Formats: sequence, C-alpha cells, structure tokens
Amino acid sequence: MRALRILLIFVVILGGLFVIADRVAVNFAEDEAADRLKTTENLSATPDVSIKGFPFLTQVAGGSLDDIEVGIKDYEAAAGNGGRKIRIDDLQADMKGVEFSGDYSSATATSATGTATIAYDELLKTAKSEPTQVAPGVTANVIGLSDGGNGKIKVTVEATVLGAKLPKPVSVLSSVKVEDGTVRVHADGLPSFGGVDIAENRVRAITDFQQKIDGLPGGIKVDTVQAAPDGVEITVKGSDVKLAG
Repeated sequence: MRALRILLIFVVILGGLFVIADRVAVNFAEDEAADRLKTTENLSATPDVSIKGFPFLTQVAGGSLDDIEVGIKDYEAAAGNGGRKIRIDDLQADMKGVEFSGDYSSATATSATGTATIAYDELLKTAKSEPTQVAPGVTANVIGLSDGGNGKIKVTVEATVLGAKLPKPVSVLSSVKVEDGTVRVHADGLPSFGGVDIAENRVRAITDFQQKIDGLPGGIKVDTVQAAPDGVEITVKGSDVKLAG
C-alpha cells in the first residue's frame, strides 16, 4: 500500500508538471504567433491569439493545432483600386485545423470563420458626400448613415433646389448585401427633393453606392453583411487561410 501511495503521488506530481509545462508552452506559442501575425499583416498593434485545445504539446507533436482564435482590434483593409483603405473594427476569426511547417515559419488553417464591423463613418467615405447635380438646379449629397432598424441602413441626403437648401435633410431606408467581396447599399425607395421630378437613375447615383473590400488577413473574404446599431456587421470565411509564411 505504501508503494502504491508513493506511485500515485509521483503520477500526480508528473501530471501537474506536464500541465504547467503545457500552459507555459502554449503561452509562449501564442505570443510568438501574435508577433509574427503583426509583422506579416503589417498591423499597428499586436493582435490577440488564443490556441485552444488540451494538451497543446501533443498537438504540436502531431504538426497540427485544432483551433486558433485571432482578434484584431483595428484592421486597415484595401478598398479597391487607388490604394484607399477602409477600417475594419473588432475582427474575430476562428481558425480550424492549423498545420505548420517543421521550423514553424508558416502555418495554414483548413478553414476560418469570423465576424467584424464596418463603422458607418467609414462606409460614409464611399458615398457621394460632395454636392452632385441630379437635375437642372438640383444638387444632392449623402451626409449621414445610421441604423434604420430591421437590418436596414438609413441614408440621409441633403439637397439644394435652385440655390435654396431644403429645410431639412431627407432619408431613405436601404438594403445592404455583399457580392464577390463588394458591399452594396441599395435604396428600397426614392427620396423626394422638394417635389422636383428627377429620373430614378440620377437619384440612385446619390443614394446607392458600393465598397470593395480586399486584402483581409490570410485571404479570408467577406461572406455576409447586415446593418446594426454601431455599423455594418460582417461575417468572413475562407479556406486554406495562411496565418504566416
């Protein structure tokens, strides 16, 4: 019995040491991965990296990690041609089946899903915010975007008719969707500019707009979009996503 007790104590001690070593190793790996991702994606701040699953060391021995979560507070994504950028807030990505090279210089996830937000002030940069002529003597421009409820965006337009600004801006509820990485805002109806008869295509040249989003981390793509109180919420997904290398 005494020998059995000693053996059990020895096993418990070894198990405790293994757990400690495993947690130390995973914390080190998370820090290294975060630093490498910061460099690879040219981020201004170090992202949050969390390696899930236990034990970590046996996953490393097998050359693959089950699940890695990445959080990037602010990400500057490419906004189409011209070198313009658009800020993506609170990008949270869940990487599954991450395989890495023997020297840890590269890592690729089998699949990735995530969420993020595009603030309305960022999306507003895409709309026509400078007065544009929509009819003889009539100019209009978008001055604000906000949550319209029920998944709609409220687009607020200011208009000037024959040199006189309308007493108050007009608003229209718009639908938002994504096609091939491009966020598209489309007015459900048309606003009235002081009763002036204006061709629909001229009005939509103001109310409707789109924003291409490229260059998200690891090659992930925008999948869905929906209007929300703080901005447009997006989901992202991808396969064979490169975390490094």
